[in-house]
Amino acid sequence: MARRKQTILNDPIYGFISIQDGLILKLLDHPYFQRLGRIKQLGLTHLVYPGAYHTRLQHALGVTHLMGTAIEVLRSKKHDITKEEELAVTIAILLHDIGHGPFSHVLENTIVSNVTHEDLSDMFMGRLNEEFSGKLDLAIKIFANKYRKKFLHQLVASQLDMDRLDYLRRDSFFTGVAEGAISSDRIIKTLNIVDDNLVIDAKGIYSVENFLIARRLMYWQVYLHKTVIAAEYLLIKILERAKELGNQGTSLFATPALHYFLTRQPGKKAFGKDRKVLEMFAMLDDYDILASVKVWSQEGEPILKRLSANLVNRNLFHIELTDKPFSNNKIEKIRAKTAKAYKISAEEARYFVFTDIIGNSLYDRQSDKINILYRDGKMTDIAVASDHLNISVLSKRVEKHFLCCPKTMI
Repeated sequence: MARRKQTILNDPIYGFISIQDGLILKLLDHPYFQRLGRIKQLGLTHLVYPGAYHTRLQHALGVTHLMGTAIEVLRSKKHDITKEEELAVTIAILLHDIGHGPFSHVLENTIVSNVTHEDLSDMFMGRLNEEFSGKLDLAIKIFANKYRKKFLHQLVASQLDMDRLDYLRRDSFFTGVAEGAISSDRIIKTLNIVDDNLVIDAKGIYSVENFLIARRLMYWQVYLHKTVIAAEYLLIKILERAKELGNQGTSLFATPALHYFLTRQPGKKAFGKDRKVLEMFAMLDDYDILASVKVWSQEGEPILKRLSANLVNRNLFHIELTDKPFSNNKIEKIRAKTAKAYKISAEEARYFVFTDIIGNSLYDRQSDKINILYRDGKMTDIAVASDHLNISVLSKRVEKHFLCCPKTMI
């Protein structure tokens, strides 16, 4: 069979995307990468925004396209980027999310412990590097920020990386939240490099201001929307209960990959020590979770059955958000009422009544500034340069306390 020389994909955001490098084409076909097509980019957000069914694979293709555009722009401004570096940084952004599990951060805190998706991405890239005889060496260095040209890593992970430029525009498109729309093309065309750091030409300042505002609005309207939080925490409680039962030896329906993690709690060391652990994680996707939850909603242990049925039927928790913690008295009263109604113990009622904190900080002036470059060569942090934004407000971390409970218990 003749080897493919080029693949052309039609992306709903950018139109036709051309991918020509042979190594990247092989990575696209790899099972590790194809798994991302079975993982939704926004988890359970479709329960609030019905169009949000796009996948992490689509996002990975999008950031790869943006990276190619960014490299062209920087070269046009006489910055030296070799073909080897271009391929490596493109691979780094293509694979930057390869470590995400189904429903992303939900699983990071339940199915596995003390292992982030960044850790897993690094492990998957290492495994792929072995398979491709060291051809990902430079990509891994760039991903880990261990390469001498630091701006290449900043294209992958920074305040204005290709990841954020794609997911804001893509998530805005699929959710229909127009406030999240950004001009990624304009921002990329104003990228520049000074002293090995990415900066923005002064003519792009308004596009960056719009980007920061859009990001803030998307976090509170989409990513941290209270109903999305209620849905995600319902799934968290389902998996916590399933894992508790699995550790007790209770027989539960589950796919082989999910069963493996329900009956074990592998940490970062286990992933690095035993190759099987990472391979089992590579078998997990949204379908493992949803198929199991669907079965649990029809049979089995009462608490797990009720929680699962609530998710399947979109009977989500009632959720309240405040700026201050909820009183223990209020929480205990609702738990007691729930325990009585469901005929469960007060301890078991914690699956239905609980509190936690959500938060977001938009702009980190300390560790990762956005610098504006003027024609005279002077640079200014956008927090100072902007005459439209109060960056001190945008950079302040906002935290909200929330209480979840059954709607019938209020």
